[in-house]
Amino acid sequence: MLISEKIAKMIEQMLEEQNGIAEIQRNDFANRLGCVPSQINYVISSRFSKQHGYIVESRRGGGGYIKITRVQMEGREYLMHLFASVGNSLDVPSLRAYLLSLVENGIISERHLKIFSAMLSDSALSCEGDKLVRDRLRADIFKTLLLNLI
Repeated sequence: MLISEKIAKMIEQMLEEQNGIAEIQRNDFANRLGCVPSQINYVISSRFSKQHGYIVESRRGGGGYIKITRVQMEGREYLMHLFASVGNSLDVPSLRAYLLSLVENGIISERHLKIFSAMLSDSALSCEGDKLVRDRLRADIFKTLLLNLI
């Protein structure tokens, strides 16, 4: 098992055991797992972001305290949370995280994930040329999709 998988699994376990809240002392956690603190940061930023339905709070000093909270929302409330978190620009990796979150929460099917991914891919939006314009257009279209799911 990769170290990133191990870190993610331990954080998920902590979230399950502590009612959706995991408090981590980054340096201690890294020492326990035999990795460097930056690996903890990577896993948290890539798997426990707002796109994945988590709120991450951190405090510098004292070994790097991090609090991860799983957002406990259902249906309409969850979709509104996602809508508010999208912002004005959306790149492909962030879109993928949002879509996976929608699948994991039973809001869309795997089939819809594939359709939405293709529809909002860089190649589908290539006529827009500029990456900034594509990312803005992608955000607008995705937010429209979310509103229609509500």
